[in-house]
Amino acid sequence: MLKELLPKSHMQQREKVDSWEDAIKIASIPLLKEGIIEESYIENMIESVNKNGPYIVLMDYFALPHAKAGEGVNRLGMSLLTLNHPVDLKGNPVKVFLVLAAVDATSHIEALADISKLLMDPKNYEIFMSGDLDKINDIL
Repeated sequence: MLKELLPKSHMQQREKVDSWEDAIKIASIPLLKEGIIEESYIENMIESVNKNGPYIVLMDYFALPHAKAGEGVNRLGMSLLTLNHPVDLKGNPVKVFLVLAAVDATSHIEALADISKLLMDPKNYEIFMSGDLDKINDIL
Protein backbone atom coordinates (compact mmCIF):
# COMPACT_ATOMS: atom_id res chain seq x y z
CA MET A 1 0.00 0.00 0.00
CA LEU A 2 2.80 2.46 0.84
CA LYS A 3 4.36 2.10 -2.60
CA GLU A 4 1.07 3.20 -4.21
CA LEU A 5 0.50 6.09 -1.80
CA LEU A 6 4.09 7.29 -1.86
CA PRO A 7 5.55 6.74 -5.33
CA LYS A 8 9.03 8.06 -6.10
CA SER A 9 7.40 10.93 -8.03
CA HIS A 10 6.05 12.20 -4.68
CA MET A 11 9.54 12.34 -3.10
CA GLN A 12 11.85 15.34 -3.00
CA GLN A 13 15.24 16.00 -1.48
CA ARG A 14 16.59 19.49 -0.70
CA GLU A 15 19.69 20.91 0.93
CA LYS A 16 17.64 23.15 3.27
CA VAL A 17 14.56 25.31 3.53
CA ASP A 18 13.95 28.66 5.22
CA SER A 19 11.13 27.57 7.52
CA TRP A 20 8.97 24.63 8.53
CA GLU A 21 6.07 26.31 6.73
CA ASP A 22 8.13 26.30 3.51
CA ALA A 23 8.98 22.64 4.10
CA ILE A 24 5.28 21.73 4.31
CA LYS A 25 4.50 23.77 1.18
CA ILE A 26 7.37 22.19 -0.79
CA ALA A 27 6.59 18.68 0.48
CA SER A 28 2.97 19.12 -0.67
CA ILE A 29 3.76 20.16 -4.27
CA PRO A 30 3.46 16.65 -5.81
CA LEU A 31 0.05 16.14 -4.16
CA LEU A 32 -1.13 19.54 -5.32
CA LYS A 33 0.08 18.96 -8.91
CA GLU A 34 -1.82 15.66 -9.11
CA GLY A 35 -5.01 17.12 -7.66
CA ILE A 36 -4.82 14.88 -4.60
CA ILE A 37 -5.07 17.96 -2.37
CA GLU A 38 -6.20 21.56 -2.74
CA GLU A 39 -4.20 24.63 -1.67
CA SER A 40 -6.53 24.90 1.34
CA TYR A 41 -5.15 21.64 2.76
CA ILE A 42 -1.63 23.10 2.87
CA GLU A 43 -2.98 26.16 4.69
CA ASN A 44 -4.90 23.87 7.08
CA MET A 45 -1.75 21.87 7.94
CA ILE A 46 0.22 25.04 8.76
CA GLU A 47 -2.68 26.57 10.69
CA SER A 48 -3.08 23.35 12.68
CA VAL A 49 0.56 23.43 13.84
CA ASN A 50 0.27 27.12 14.73
CA LYS A 51 -2.87 26.38 16.75
CA ASN A 52 -1.92 23.01 18.33
CA GLY A 53 1.88 23.15 18.54
CA PRO A 54 4.42 20.73 17.05
CA TYR A 55 2.20 17.63 17.39
CA ILE A 56 3.27 16.52 13.90
CA VAL A 57 6.84 15.80 15.12
CA LEU A 58 6.50 12.07 15.80
CA MET A 59 10.14 11.22 16.48
CA ASP A 60 13.53 12.91 16.31
CA TYR A 61 13.88 14.79 13.02
CA PHE A 62 10.65 13.27 11.62
CA ALA A 63 7.35 15.11 11.08
CA LEU A 64 4.04 13.90 9.69
CA PRO A 65 2.20 17.01 8.50
CA HIS A 66 -1.55 16.50 8.19
CA ALA A 67 -4.80 18.29 8.92
CA LYS A 68 -8.45 17.38 9.34
CA ALA A 69 -9.36 14.50 7.04
CA GLY A 70 -11.35 15.35 3.95
CA GLU A 71 -11.01 19.13 4.12
CA GLY A 72 -9.15 20.06 0.95
CA VAL A 73 -8.31 16.40 0.22
CA ASN A 74 -9.64 14.76 -2.96
CA ARG A 75 -8.11 11.32 -2.43
CA LEU A 76 -5.71 9.49 -0.13
CA GLY A 77 -2.05 10.28 -0.74
CA MET A 78 1.39 10.90 0.73
CA SER A 79 4.44 12.92 -0.23
CA LEU A 80 7.93 13.20 1.21
CA LEU A 81 10.53 15.93 1.59
CA THR A 82 13.95 15.17 3.06
CA LEU A 83 16.43 17.89 4.03
CA ASN A 84 20.19 17.71 4.46
CA HIS A 85 20.00 20.41 7.13
CA PRO A 86 17.16 20.30 9.67
CA VAL A 87 14.70 23.16 9.96
CA ASP A 88 13.30 24.29 13.31
CA LEU A 89 9.67 23.34 13.84
CA LYS A 90 8.65 25.14 17.02
CA GLY A 91 11.71 23.97 18.96
CA ASN A 92 12.17 20.63 17.16
CA PRO A 93 14.78 20.10 14.44
CA VAL A 94 13.18 18.24 11.48
CA LYS A 95 14.83 16.68 8.41
CA VAL A 96 11.97 14.53 7.10
CA PHE A 97 8.47 15.77 6.29
CA LEU A 98 6.02 13.03 5.32
CA VAL A 99 2.75 14.68 4.29
CA LEU A 100 -0.39 12.63 4.81
CA ALA A 101 -3.56 13.57 2.95
CA ALA A 102 -6.51 11.59 4.29
CA VAL A 103 -10.03 11.63 2.90
CA ASP A 104 -11.69 10.19 6.01
CA ALA A 105 -10.94 8.99 9.52
CA THR A 106 -9.99 5.41 8.62
CA SER A 107 -8.64 4.87 5.08
CA HIS A 108 -5.12 5.98 6.02
CA ILE A 109 -4.72 3.82 9.15
CA GLU A 110 -3.02 0.95 7.33
CA ALA A 111 -0.50 3.33 5.72
CA LEU A 112 0.29 4.90 9.10
CA ALA A 113 0.79 1.47 10.64
CA ASP A 114 3.13 0.49 7.79
CA ILE A 115 5.19 3.69 8.14
CA SER A 116 5.37 3.23 11.91
CA LYS A 117 6.57 -0.34 11.52
CA LEU A 118 9.20 0.75 8.98
CA LEU A 119 10.53 3.53 11.20
CA MET A 120 10.78 1.27 14.25
CA ASP A 121 13.70 -0.45 12.52
CA PRO A 122 16.80 1.69 13.19
CA LYS A 123 18.25 0.85 9.76
CA ASN A 124 15.14 2.09 7.98
CA TYR A 125 15.01 5.20 10.17
CA GLU A 126 18.62 5.96 9.19
CA ILE A 127 17.74 5.52 5.50
CA PHE A 128 14.98 8.12 5.87
CA MET A 129 17.39 10.43 7.70
CA SER A 130 20.01 10.00 4.96
CA GLY A 131 17.63 11.51 2.42
CA ASP A 132 18.58 8.89 -0.18
CA LEU A 133 15.34 8.75 -2.17
CA ASP A 134 16.34 5.61 -4.08
CA LYS A 135 16.93 3.72 -0.83
CA ILE A 136 13.74 5.11 0.71
CA ASN A 137 11.83 3.97 -2.36
CA ASP A 138 13.42 0.52 -2.08
CA ILE A 139 12.35 -0.03 1.54
CA LEU A 140 8.76 0.94 0.75
